Amino acid sequence: MDRINSIFPTRSAADGDVAPSSSPAFGTPVHPVRSSTSTRKPNNNNNLLPGKKTSASVLPIILPPATLRPIAFRTFTRKHNLTISSNTLQLLATFIGKHCGSKWREEGLAEKVLDEVAKMWRKNGGAVIVEEGNGASIKAILQTLEGSMVGGRIVGPGKTASAERDQNPLLRGQDVAMDGGIVAGHADSQQDDNAEETEQASDPRRWLKVISAFEQPRLTYNATKKHFEVISTPPSLFPDPSHQHGMWKDRYNLVYQRILRNESFQGSTLSVSLSDRPTFKLTQITNLLGRSGSSHLLLGLLSISPAGELSLTDPTGSIVLDLTHARAVPENGAWFAPGMVVLVEGIYEEEEVVRGSTLGGNSGVGGAIGGRFIGISIAGPPCERREVTLGLSAGRGSSDDNNVIGSNSGFGWVDFLGVGSERSQGARMRRLEARCRAASSRQRTTMVIASEVHLDQMVTLEALRSMLATYADLPADELPMAIILLGNFASVPALTLGQGGRATSVEYKEYFDTLAAVLADYPTLLRHTTFIFVPGDHDPWGSAFAAGAATVIPREPVPALFTSRVKRVFASAQGDADAGVIWTTNPARVSLFGPVHELVVFRDDMTGRFRRSSVHPGTALNSEEATEPTADADAVPDDQLQQQQAQLQTTTTTSESHTQTTARKLVKTVLDQSHLSPFPLSTRPVLWDHASALSLYPLPTALVLADAEAPPFAITYEGCHVMNPGRLVPVGRKGVSRWVEFDVLRNRGRVKEGKY
Repeated sequence: MDRINSIFPTRSAADGDVAPSSSPAFGTPVHPVRSSTSTRKPNNNNNLLPGKKTSASVLPIILPPATLRPIAFRTFTRKHNLTISSNTLQLLATFIGKHCGSKWREEGLAEKVLDEVAKMWRKNGGAVIVEEGNGASIKAILQTLEGSMVGGRIVGPGKTASAERDQNPLLRGQDVAMDGGIVAGHADSQQDDNAEETEQASDPRRWLKVISAFEQPRLTYNATKKHFEVISTPPSLFPDPSHQHGMWKDRYNLVYQRILRNESFQGSTLSVSLSDRPTFKLTQITNLLGRSGSSHLLLGLLSISPAGELSLTDPTGSIVLDLTHARAVPENGAWFAPGMVVLVEGIYEEEEVVRGSTLGGNSGVGGAIGGRFIGISIAGPPCERREVTLGLSAGRGSSDDNNVIGSNSGFGWVDFLGVGSERSQGARMRRLEARCRAASSRQRTTMVIASEVHLDQMVTLEALRSMLATYADLPADELPMAIILLGNFASVPALTLGQGGRATSVEYKEYFDTLAAVLADYPTLLRHTTFIFVPGDHDPWGSAFAAGAATVIPREPVPALFTSRVKRVFASAQGDADAGVIWTTNPARVSLFGPVHELVVFRDDMTGRFRRSSVHPGTALNSEEATEPTADADAVPDDQLQQQQAQLQTTTTTSESHTQTTARKLVKTVLDQSHLSPFPLSTRPVLWDHASALSLYPLPTALVLADAEAPPFAITYEGCHVMNPGRLVPVGRKGVSRWVEFDVLRNRGRVKEGKY
């Protein structure tokens, strides 16, 4: 018997067997059922290490969404400040019922899964409302988790795997793979990635990205759900007419929700005597009916009625507007033109016949109402800072990474540019920016911006050489990060046949061939600086049918047919034709460190268009702006030199004051509208399906308004730094070139001049 026992050793329950022998009298061995504590798992070195406890397969259950709702609310809303939709709740209930089974509540499996889903949703740039396609894909997240779940628990990389390593000393310093195995040396690879990231951060140019207007995400504001949605339908150059109405409605809804977030339009529960600030209340146009003689504050779109009268329109209706006795707020501080959303305070005067209506008589909601609105004051909508829009109430650069916002506190989870949202990528990118600043005392943070680069004029080429030579002699670590050249690249519109003295396509290509010869003289800039080209209205192919008039925007970049020689120069300098030169759209956006720095570049002569189409309220603003004063030599006697010098000094000061007034007026008008083209479509055509690319909401960190008809300037308004480089060759100044030098990290630009 001892011999038999030595061959077939018996085991007892104490040895770890849970099933007795089937025939102990004959020494029959126990069934090979092992307890979970004795499970062994080989590692990469073929050594036996304690593995995870094996669990029985999960028995799927049908989990009603209403049963899961309290846990989902506690996890998504209270912990992560997210709002979950009913469709998403249904998906999560089905997923948890299938993979967690009947133990989803008692072992806390559902809460762990929901917590991981919320974290992955935020990491992928999802919006505040967790819904399929709202900044991220909930189905893709669940598909990823499905491959890393065993027995209802998540065993993939993450906090669950980290806790598992902490409990097992043999697994510390290593990562658990998706299949439960050991991945040795992952910590070293992570350190290598951090080292590579630090090396890349030393050169900000690696984090520079140019986003064309057609690559930018197409977003629309849902006034019902109060958040942005991605437009899923493909864009078209010939869309349905309803898209035009949707474009105007979207502009109005953006301004309307922005105003309601302003403190001046949030009513106080305290009495008037206890409240320190005045509050305002908006009235819809359709609610004016039956309230003749009462005072109201309206928000609407300035437009011209079919009868040729100025009117104000909102989604509920329109009314004839009388601005004869109105006062602009601030006085002479902004333009007011058809196509702009404005605030008008005044008195409603009811009439029996509808003025400006083609239907006649009183009409209901959505049409023109009878009477007129006598304006007392008119102003643009108050501007909103970028930090407020994104919900960064703690300010930029705050170290509090857990400062999570609610659904009504901003749009920090919306990816406006396709580079990641502020909440998902902002903190990481700011750390990279800090490393970049600490990496070296010399920083490549400069962008050079020049406009009206007429390549068909020799004087412009000489001025361009002078500007490039200013930076070509600098050390490699002080060269500009980017040089932005804006059109028009021809002084006359480029047509296919060159009618009326205009350039042909062959001549236009020769202009860029000449530019290639100029750039070839500065190989250092070609290797270390990114050149960005933005077209104007004189550049093809828009000029082929517009003949220099305002073309449709956004517009395509300069066709590759004309730029082959320039690309060849960059290819010979650094081996890649597309590495150092970018041909982009008008407008375009330049992103640095993801959502941290956003520079909008737009080439358009706005000032002249505002002057021609603006409305001057009241009698004090009926005249056009005063012309720039000049010195009158005959007004001062020749024998009074001191008086003459004082007169010249006063004239110079007045001229500078006029320049600043014009610049501030232009900047305030555009940023208050939060739109690059606040004009009617007859004045400035717009592609309806790409109108969201013209939006300035949220405000960018910097804006280039290249306006050849406005003086050059660099000023800041509500945290947004706005620059106008003017003309590269100023009119009436021989031998002088002018451009803007912009420091991205400091968010400051200055107008520079050189001689050639």
